[in-house]
Amino acid sequence: QAAAPLHPVAVQCQEAQVVVTVHRDLFGTGRLVKAAELTLGSAACLPVAQSAAESTVTFVAGLHECGSTLQVTPDSLIYKTSLSYKPTPSGNVVIMRTNAAVVPIECHYPRKSNVSSNAVQPTWAPFRSTLSAEEKLKFSLRLMNDDWSTERLSNGFQLGESLHLQADVASGDHVPLRLFVDDCVATLSPDRNSSPRYALVDLSGCLVDGRSDDTTSAFISPRPRQETLQFMVDAFRFAGDNRNLIYITCHLKVSPADQAPNPLNKACSFNKASSLWAPVEGTGDICSCCETGNCPSYG
Repeated sequence: QAAAPLHPVAVQCQEAQVVVTVHRDLFGTGRLVKAAELTLGSAACLPVAQSAAESTVTFVAGLHECGSTLQVTPDSLIYKTSLSYKPTPSGNVVIMRTNAAVVPIECHYPRKSNVSSNAVQPTWAPFRSTLSAEEKLKFSLRLMNDDWSTERLSNGFQLGESLHLQADVASGDHVPLRLFVDDCVATLSPDRNSSPRYALVDLSGCLVDGRSDDTTSAFISPRPRQETLQFMVDAFRFAGDNRNLIYITCHLKVSPADQAPNPLNKACSFNKASSLWAPVEGTGDICSCCETGNCPSYG
């Protein structure tokens, strides 16, 4: 609402700042107050602009500036400040014709939305989605039967067979997400850092096992859905070890489904026919680091 004698103080609560416009006829008496006698907040910030034609004074301050205070409620962020008018005697120093005044000012922002878009990088999920991801994302990694229709009842394999692995994420009410397998390692114990160990997926989504001779290991393309990623690995055992139980540990992650795959978020298989790395989705160049080995790691 425009500042006018009837409504002498107008406030705009913007994303990162508050704009206060004050009509100098502060009391509606026709007597204009001096701009120098108006300040904002406990820090007594001075106005940034004046309009002689409209008899207005304008303050602009960041939400955290000029001594403002922040109150947090279950639903809102409330920034509080005040406009102060402190008259000084003029001419006859014995009398004053106006009283000092303080006008409380509040800006309310819902906690479940972004206060400032500048703080969120464009490639990130929205702030509220990031919070819910910490609570509601449920990842799974399962052995599937040969046609991917159901989970495999047995975890026993013969050499020469293929493991059908399916990674999923249940995202609930989240923004649409795309699942990636960042790395997978095979070990003889539950400790993924134990020795011996063999990397199946590495370098932020490169199925490096498919680069080995005489393997057909690969990601399945296309995906059945964005929140699912399937891949096949030829059965194997560790050389020189008679144990027949192998542990496979994978690191799964998600990115917004509308974000294009990149060298950090990718699913790349090695195509032996063309001797090239190929992604499940995205442009082929995102897989070039699978060959050079200089892919970016966790980001």
